Amino acid sequence: AYENLAALLTAAEAGAQTELNAANGLWPQAGYPLREEFLALLARCYGATVAAVDYHDPDAARRQINDWVEAQTRAAIRDLVPLGTLDPLTRLVLVNAIRFKGRWAGQFAKEATTQAPFWTGPQHAVEVPMMEQEGTFACGEEARAQLLELPYAGDELAVLILLPKHGVDLAEVEAALSVENLQRWAETLAPRTVRVGLPRFLLAQEVQLAALLRALGMVDAFDQERADFSGIDGRTMWLYVSAVIHKAYAAFDEEGTEAAAASAVVVKMRSIPSPPEIVRADRPFLFLIRERRSGCVLFLGRVVDPAAPVV
Repeated sequence: AYENLAALLTAAEAGAQTELNAANGLWPQAGYPLREEFLALLARCYGATVAAVDYHDPDAARRQINDWVEAQTRAAIRDLVPLGTLDPLTRLVLVNAIRFKGRWAGQFAKEATTQAPFWTGPQHAVEVPMMEQEGTFACGEEARAQLLELPYAGDELAVLILLPKHGVDLAEVEAALSVENLQRWAETLAPRTVRVGLPRFLLAQEVQLAALLRALGMVDAFDQERADFSGIDGRTMWLYVSAVIHKAYAAFDEEGTEAAAASAVVVKMRSIPSPPEIVRADRPFLFLIRERRSGCVLFLGRVVDPAAPVV
């Protein structure tokens, strides 16, 4: 499956209209024995870079991993692995990084951008730079939301905006989001003349995923007594997952979109033509950056307050 995705991403980037980089890295403790079959699988299926580090110097190892992530994401993701995450018992860090930068097929004119309210709640609005343009775009709707697809140059990739209808909470749209529904909603898209309003924004977030993964049922991997990663090192009850870190970045402006995400898993030893339709994203919405032919989702995010400071 990953090989198919990688081929898809390569094809999407072939026109040089977009920049799309995906990379996987494996950082084992220098001298720690890993099964040859495991390393071969990583190389064959995931094209993973393998580089040994010395976790007896946790800060040096952390800097080496973070420098690699920063390089792979063109500095969009920095300091993925925070201080205090690694220690001398760390035996393995697995990292996935992906970065996308695309120009709109039809760019927004900067002079058309004006300050406008974005409603973060029924009674509260913040002022944001609202980009505007009128054109022919694929548009549709479902019971809870308007759908708008904005293509990137080259037409292989596009962002799909899911804008809750007035009176519908964003959580309702999120709850209905599934592969089946997304495919069904995409089938409603049809070209129409649309007046688009989209806030210019920058998002950045870091999430510690361990608690979320446990809640989803991935429990044994984090348990020193029950974790079994013998497929990695051939030993039983030696390794367990201590942390899963995900960091994401997305920027939308008049020229296009830049988005990046990186995740790290830390493993330790036990111890219609008519008046234009209006799609104005002036309230919380979801966005999905997708490969158009397959529908493969590369990035998924929510915009709740585009004026919030980025930390």
